[in-house]
Order: sequence, then structure tokens, then C-alpha cells
Amino acid sequence: MKKDEIVAYLKNFVAKVNPPIREGVAVTRVERRDDGTFSVQTSDGDFTANEVVVASGGYHTPIIPRMAEKLPGSVTQIHSNQYRNPAQLPEGEVLVVGSGQSGAQIAEDLHLAGRTVHLAVGDAPRCARFYRGRDVVTWLADMGYYEMTVDNHPLRDGVRDNTNHYVTGRDGGRDIDLRRFAKEGMKLYGVLEDFEDGSLRFRDNLKRSLDGADRTYNGINAAIDKYIAENNVDAPVQAHYTPVWEPGEPITRLALEGSGITAIVWCIGFTPDFRWLDASVFNGAGNPKHKRGVTQEDGVYFIGLPWLNTWGSGRFGAVGRDAEFVAQRIQTHLGAERFALKFAV
Repeated sequence: MKKDEIVAYLKNFVAKVNPPIREGVAVTRVERRDDGTFSVQTSDGDFTANEVVVASGGYHTPIIPRMAEKLPGSVTQIHSNQYRNPAQLPEGEVLVVGSGQSGAQIAEDLHLAGRTVHLAVGDAPRCARFYRGRDVVTWLADMGYYEMTVDNHPLRDGVRDNTNHYVTGRDGGRDIDLRRFAKEGMKLYGVLEDFEDGSLRFRDNLKRSLDGADRTYNGINAAIDKYIAENNVDAPVQAHYTPVWEPGEPITRLALEGSGITAIVWCIGFTPDFRWLDASVFNGAGNPKHKRGVTQEDGVYFIGLPWLNTWGSGRFGAVGRDAEFVAQRIQTHLGAERFALKFAV
């Protein structure tokens, strides 16, 4: 979905459900009161609640590494959440750090705009946009992948830490092939580890990262091939991907002076920040412990987190089912006569 379509979807949802929403409200503190209810402190006054559903997602604080402090002030630095278009960056070459969805898509955007891009590649996997006549997401939905729960996933809870596959919906959707970009002039490196003595230091893992991303790409396509064969689906044949470029001698150091780099876009994700929630529901790393959004503390629930229960839990596609599950638990806990909702956005 495009930006305007997402906005329209949300507006239509509000019009249909008509919930008591308060917009532009920051929740600053939630804590248990002596009577067992919750005190909810916000920028629009304080509330009391019997139950609290945290629906703020899991991407709160942009990650900027400490090495950023050592870079010269002449280099413009922004996080991916601040990026809008190539024109906002100064003239010169751009270093994009990270190759997840944001990093790969921003690198593509700059590359297509004619900018010289340096990309520090991480271990993010990739997937095809279309394969054998259909969007890969459609194939995976038919195959039941998006119905797989955390408990049934081979990685169990570890799947929540996975980086999303890089691909794009730009111009109707297409693959992102970093090897092809390299053939066209993009400069690829391994993970950026530090800035010291005037030089950027990269890990020697570029080939391994590219190979791993392609292995995932072809693995997903192979699973689709198997599904097509087992279910006698009529679909056009499509060849598996073969690399169009291989990295040469690894570059592990790059002197910043003389490199032409005038800007850095940090695309290494976000950390959760639930410090405002005073509840014993966290795992020691800032992430909530829960079972499909239900925590060990009565009255505290989560919704909309990546892989809360399935892949779609953090997306429009399946968040509704998780919401229904949590709402039923709340209704059972409170009793139907006390079941009411308030929304702070």
C-alpha cells in the first residue's frame, strides 16, 4: 500500500469503528495504583484504567552508534527516519549504513537519482517481489506461511529478532539486487565497525552477506516451486537467480578525507523504549515478555508487535485477529458489563 492508501485505510477504520480517540497525546507514565487499577499519565491529563493495552509498536528510538560522535562535523548525518529524498543531502557521495529494508531502499533511491552511493551491507536477507507470475507475498499467503505462529516457527521466539527481507514496492514493485547496483557503480562494503584515525573500518563479510541474502532469495523461490508442483498450480516457469557480480578484494578501511563522502544515512534500526511503563513484564533487554500479547501481569497487554503471534501481527493483515484475542481476554477478565475502551494516539 502507498502512503495515501494507508492514510485512507486508517481514516476509514476510524469512521467505521468510531472509537473515542485522543490524537497527539503522549503517554508519559503508566503504573499500578494501590487499589489495583492503573494510573495513566499523559500530556492531555491523567486517566485511571482497569486494563492497559500497549499498542505503540516496537520501533521507538532510532539507533545511532557511538562512532557517529567521532565523525567530523563537516559530514551530514541523519537517521533513516529523517530521510525524505536525495535533495535534502548535500552534494557529494553518500554512505548508507545498513541494508535492511530502509537501507536498501534509500540506497536505491539515491542511486537512481544519480548519486554515488557507498553501502555498508549487513546480514539482512532478501526476497523476490514477483516470482512465477505473482507477488511473492501472495504465494506465501497461499502456502500458509503467514499463519505460522511463533510457537511453530523453527526459530521460536528468536524469529522476533530477525531482520526483514529487503525488497521494494517502488514503481509497482521489483527486486532489490545489490550486486546489480555494484555493477552500475554503487560501492559495497561489509558491516561498518568503527571510525578511527580518520578512516572508516569495515568488517570483511561482504561476500558472506551477499551470498546469504541470495541463498534466502532462492530458498523462498524453491519453496514456492515445491508448492506449485505439489498442488498442480498453473504458473509460468522462472529461472533461479544467479549472481551478476562478485566482490573483489575486500575493502576494510576507507579514508574519509578524499572519499567524496559528505553525508551518512544510518539505517540500522530502532530500539524499543517502554520506560514509561512501570510493570514487571520485560525480559531484561527492554522487550516485553508475553504470550500472544498477554503478559504475566494482570491487566497489561501488548498488540501490534512484530511476530506477536504470527508474521502479520505487526501489520494490517493479522493485527485484527490478535486484537480480537486480547479483547476477549480482557472481556473475560473484567466481565462484559465493565468492558470499555479508550484510545490515546
